[in-house]
This record gives sequence, C-alpha cells and structure tokens, in this order.
Amino acid sequence: MKYTSQMVAKPYFIAAIALFVGQILFGVIMGMQYVVGDFLFPEIPFNVARMVHTNLLIVWLLFGFMGAAYYMVPDEAETELHSPLLAKVMFWIFLAAGVVTILGYLLVPYATLAEITMNDLLPTMGREFLEQPTIIKIGIVVVALAFLYNIGMTILKGRKTVINLVLMIGLVGLAAFFLFAFYNPDNIVLDKLFWWFVVHLWVEGVWELILGSLLAYVLIKTTGVDREVIEKWLYVIIAMALITGLIGTGHHFFWIGTPGYWQWWGSIFSAMEPIPFFMMTIFAFNMVNKRRRQHPNQAAVLWALGCSVMAFLGAGVWGFMHTLSFVNYYTHGSQITAAHGHMAFYGAYVMIVLAIISYAMPMLNGRKVANSMKAQVVEMWSFWLMTISMVFVTLFLTAAGILQVYLQRMNGDASLPFMVVQDKIEIFYWMREGAGIIFLIGLIVYVASFFVGRDQPEAEMPK
Repeated sequence: MKYTSQMVAKPYFIAAIALFVGQILFGVIMGMQYVVGDFLFPEIPFNVARMVHTNLLIVWLLFGFMGAAYYMVPDEAETELHSPLLAKVMFWIFLAAGVVTILGYLLVPYATLAEITMNDLLPTMGREFLEQPTIIKIGIVVVALAFLYNIGMTILKGRKTVINLVLMIGLVGLAAFFLFAFYNPDNIVLDKLFWWFVVHLWVEGVWELILGSLLAYVLIKTTGVDREVIEKWLYVIIAMALITGLIGTGHHFFWIGTPGYWQWWGSIFSAMEPIPFFMMTIFAFNMVNKRRRQHPNQAAVLWALGCSVMAFLGAGVWGFMHTLSFVNYYTHGSQITAAHGHMAFYGAYVMIVLAIISYAMPMLNGRKVANSMKAQVVEMWSFWLMTISMVFVTLFLTAAGILQVYLQRMNGDASLPFMVVQDKIEIFYWMREGAGIIFLIGLIVYVASFFVGRDQPEAEMPK
C-alpha cells in the first residue's frame, strides 16, 4: 500500500462484508418461508424479508464499490485521496442511513414508515428495490455526490489512467441514473419505464463499467501484464457493454404497454449482452496465462477468474435463455428470472467486490502483499463453497422455473393455478434452501479466513 489515505477503504470493506452476511441470512429466511409459509410469521413477513434481502444487497455492494474506489483511485492516480476526512464522514452517514432503513422495514409497518418519513411530500416509496423512504434517498444522493467529488478531485490532481476514467464514468452513471428513483409518475407504464432506468441501467449498464475497471486493476496488479494490453481490452469490453446494455433495456419493455418496436430492439440488443461478458472471460484468462509473475495472493486471482466465468454464465448464458420476446412471453416473472438474477449478481458484482477485498485487505492489515498460505487456503475453500452452492441454487431455480412455465402457462386448458404449481415444484425450493445454507456456511468461512494464520508469515512469490 503506497498511500496512507487508502486506509479509508478498510471500514467500507468491513461494513460491506457485515451487510453481506445479513443479506444472506435473510435470503435463507425467505427460502424457508417458500416451503414453511408461517416461518417467523408475523415477526418477519415474507414481503419484509424480501425488502431487507434486496436492499442489503444493493447497499453492501455500494459500500464495496466505494471502498474499492477509495483504495484503487489513489494507487492509480499516484497521489493521496483528496479528503480522507470527507470519506470517513460519508461512511458513517451512509452506514447510519442503511441501518436505520433496515430497522425501519423490520420494526415499523411500511405504510407507517411512509407516513412518519413524510413520503406524501415527494412520493417515491413502494417500488421494488427502491423502497427506501424519500429522506433516505436524498441522503444517498448527498453521499454519492460527496463521494464523486472526492474521487474526481483525486483523479484530477493525479496521474490519468484508463482504469480510473472507466471507473469514474461508471460511478457518475450510477449516481445519475439513481435520480430516476425520485420520478414517480401516476401512469403505471411511465412509472415502470423509468423505474428500469435505475434498475436495468445500473446492473446491465454502468455497473459493468465499474466491474470492468476493478477486474482490470486486479489483473494488472496480480499478473504483471503490460497496462497497455489490459487497457485495450477494457476499451472494447466497456464499449460493447454500453451499446448492448443501454439499448438492451428494451427487454424489460415487452409487456408493460410500450410500443411494439421494443420487442425487436429489446430482443436483438439484449441477445448481444452476453458478448462483453464472454470477452471478459477470455480477457481474464488470457491475462493470467500471459502473466510475468506468480503473485503470492492466489486467492485474489481465483476470485478474479471466478468472477469472469460466473458473470458470463449468470448474466450472459442465463440472461440469454429468456431474453427473446417470444420466449420471455412465457418465462416473464417466473423462477427462471430468479435463477438468472441470483447467478448474475453473484458472478458479476459480488465476486468482483470480494476479489478487490481479497487483494487489498492484506495490505490494509499491514501485510506486504498477501495473507499467509493458511488464510488463503481457508479463503479458497470459501470460494468453492459459495460458488458451487450458487450454481446449485441457480440450477434448482431453473428446474423449478421450467416446470412452472410448462404447468402454469403452456399447458393450454390443462394449465394449473399458480399455487397448485407451487406445491408441485416444492422439492426444488427445499433443495434451493439447502444450497443457500451451504452458501451461508461458505460466507462464514470467508469471514473466518481474515482471522486465521495471522501469526504465520505471508505467502511469498514462487521461485
């Protein structure tokens, strides 16, 4: 670690992992509620558990992105962070807002929460993933603007690199598209149209730029491949991600009352969305094969390679499976959507945040470049436990979705009611719950890896 101000990344990373554990706990609770309907009812109803699960996902990933930027940007810019104090203050504000929001979901009926936060003055609540009270959304905007100012000023005063440029474009896009969360038209078609401007253009647009820049940074640091080579790949990948991701938003517009041409635009461009993820996979493995050195932090390299593969499978392959309009007509909103969502988020964003934490945390904890081999072995166990269990979560949900679509939507007059179908595919929900528990165990092992082998010397460069 070259610059003392990079230390501000550490609390962001710790908060991210703590919130990640909370997210998975509520995921396991929801999985149980699928098969035991009154599990923890009325203390934690399903709709509340789902709100907490999805909101924690978004918040902890944002903590991870911010921590990654605070660590990476000074290193890339070769200068200290513009204002470490501002970063620390915004950390506590963002953490307090996140915790208060989650506690509000759990302890106060949602309608009451809307009333006490004066949602009627500027109504923004009640929409999936954007359930946060308006006052919290305003707080998120303040934190995002302060963060962008801090990162932007650091980049302006230091060395300009492609990685920092791509990261900054992604972060500005993240902040800009979140502003659509404040637009809540009465017309439900318009509402859903612009709602996707946040949800889709985050995860299938500007977040991909953040993913690409973080992956490129980790690969430069761990492989020793020339920066110019990696930057050329990065340009091509983010260009394809933006072109396909922006127009590919149309695959969400098929059935909400928008003009019919979106079925063509949405189908064609979203069918091309796997291309940048496939390129990312080729890029990552190519860089590792061309490496000039064996980096001692093999756990970080494993996370980086795993991220590229799982992102391609989850976002690319599983996304393509049901993105064409004539397929989506039957699969829309089924468990196939859930299968795609779980693997895509894990592969593209969870794993890249874990990769940058895996790379940076040893140095933030005072190591030279890597943890001990004992700690890395434990961390690699967590990688395989979480990754394999997520593959099975996805496969079980896919099987449930295929049966659901056939029995409920494609069987003509013999099609069965929704709840009857849910009973028939219950076995897959039980298996999904089992895989989810193993994922939680893998996450606990990941946390434990930071506490083992502390008294042992760090891994060294292979001779």
